[in-house]
Amino acid sequence: MSTPTHTPLEKYALLSDMRTAALVSEEGSIDWLCVPRFDSQAVFTALLGTKEHGHWLIDAPGGHVSVRCYLGDSFVLETTWTTPTGTATVTDFMPIDTDTRQYQHTDLVRLVRCVEGEVDIRTVLRLRFDYGRATPFYRYRVFDAENNISELLSVAGPDSVHLLGPYLTLNEDTNSHLGEFTLREGEQLEWVLSWFPSHLEVPASPDYSRAREITQRTWENWAAGSTYNGDYPKAVRRSLLVLKALTDSQTGGIVAAPTTSLPEEFGGERNWDYRYVWLRDSAWTIEVLVESGFTARANNWRHWLLRAIAGDSKQLRIMYGLGGERHLPEFELDHLPGYEGSRPVRIGNGAAEQYQADVVGEVMIAMETLRIAGIDDDEFSWDLQKSILAFQEHMFDVKDHGIWEMRSEPAYFTHGRAMMWAAFDRGVKAVENHGLAGPVERWRELRDALREEILTHGWNEDLQSFTQTYGSTTVDASLLQLAQIGFLPYTDPRVLATVQRIEEELLDAHGFLHRYPAGTGVDGIAGREYPFLLCSFWLIEQYAHSGRLDEARAMMEKVLAVSSDLGLLAEEYSPEHQRLAGNFPQAFSHLGLIRAAAAISHPETTIDPEASR
Repeated sequence: MSTPTHTPLEKYALLSDMRTAALVSEEGSIDWLCVPRFDSQAVFTALLGTKEHGHWLIDAPGGHVSVRCYLGDSFVLETTWTTPTGTATVTDFMPIDTDTRQYQHTDLVRLVRCVEGEVDIRTVLRLRFDYGRATPFYRYRVFDAENNISELLSVAGPDSVHLLGPYLTLNEDTNSHLGEFTLREGEQLEWVLSWFPSHLEVPASPDYSRAREITQRTWENWAAGSTYNGDYPKAVRRSLLVLKALTDSQTGGIVAAPTTSLPEEFGGERNWDYRYVWLRDSAWTIEVLVESGFTARANNWRHWLLRAIAGDSKQLRIMYGLGGERHLPEFELDHLPGYEGSRPVRIGNGAAEQYQADVVGEVMIAMETLRIAGIDDDEFSWDLQKSILAFQEHMFDVKDHGIWEMRSEPAYFTHGRAMMWAAFDRGVKAVENHGLAGPVERWRELRDALREEILTHGWNEDLQSFTQTYGSTTVDASLLQLAQIGFLPYTDPRVLATVQRIEEELLDAHGFLHRYPAGTGVDGIAGREYPFLLCSFWLIEQYAHSGRLDEARAMMEKVLAVSSDLGLLAEEYSPEHQRLAGNFPQAFSHLGLIRAAAAISHPETTIDPEASR
């Protein structure tokens, strides 16, 4: 690929109100916004199409962006434009308010202030509902004639958007609203865009100063609760904030990413909808929050997780909607050309129907982490854990699709079997160490049987390595988790030998790690993919805990160097294109960053496998 046709992902900033998120390009264009939830239809969809599919631009023609930053530990974005005649700042944020009325609407505030000289400002607003397919009906009303403030109401079906601010002119040829203004030092422009259900009255617009103060203080107060005390504090703090930003404040569910169909290969078909809540992501978030001092607040994530898995354990899903919805059908949006021409653009996720053997283990590890941190189980939470262990026993001999959601034939994935081992192991620990009641002898029997099975069938003596699936010769970066969960020590000869093979087969020439050998047909999907950032963080953990601390630090610096100027990471990175790839920002990547930083800071802290035998 030569010249990018879309804005590189690292040029986008994230805005969030902890119900949904917007992506703002460095050039001042909001190219992605779903309302009112992360998984709702988009009103700005230029990210996956063209400007005609909806965007909102505010820029200074003839100028350039000299500074872009978040204000403190928040998602209040300030962009400074420098022109030949002056300087202006654009402040963008999504207000957070404890007033429950916010759950009836979503606000987005954009303010432009001239701080020096004289600056020309331009804005272009293209509202397109239903992922760019529906052009709304517009109505104007003068709000404050003296100050040239007007209201624009846009309606299409169930959706309405209200814009309050300086008057914009409708271009009937493009169905966009345009404005050109000249600001002198001290002057400012302010727009408030509000989505609300079309059957309700227009909501009151938030007061700019109060909304900004509350929003910034809310983010900063949350970040101040971290007790993390180690290396890379700035990157860790921003990563914790990203996890919070991707969390629905009502339900406690955390989306894997706020986007859909950003490609794992530019121009390819590996494009998935990540705006849902995976049990795995929620479980890992609980672990990271506890380790970062947010033990009490981790309960929000636990409550979501327990509500989601409640019911018949045989109907356990790997992912759910933000409110715990189970039905996430996958379909394609044929009218969108896709990011960098990557099609199809998918809504929904067919992997929701898969069985993945590792998820119960992830949940049980997270619950054990909370118990160790002093958050006791009640009857409800422990009964649910016993129920999913019964489900795990029911599925004991069933093949699965693996952690990477392969769309090929199911198999016995070594990682998945090891996570099953971890599930029963944590059940045993809950009884032995925390006094909970359960069929511990049966769990111990299943745990020990899995251990023997994995060491026999997951280990390839000829290759001197664990393998991706039983009987295969392929390695997989997920095998790095065998030591993380305490199945074997980080320094066990079999672990070290597997690490060596992973380095030989999955580490690229630039020092980034792939998940597995994509492009070989092993996953049932055409094309290839770029290195997966979470896997590089896993390797950093392994290095740190096995006496290779200098290499861990060197690799950490390499991976951190590809994050955006605002500290955001996507799912993957393409050294060939020197661009982030995949959905953005990605919870997985930021979870991995926090864990890797903690491993480098405290390399002596590991799980003792002997305690699990």
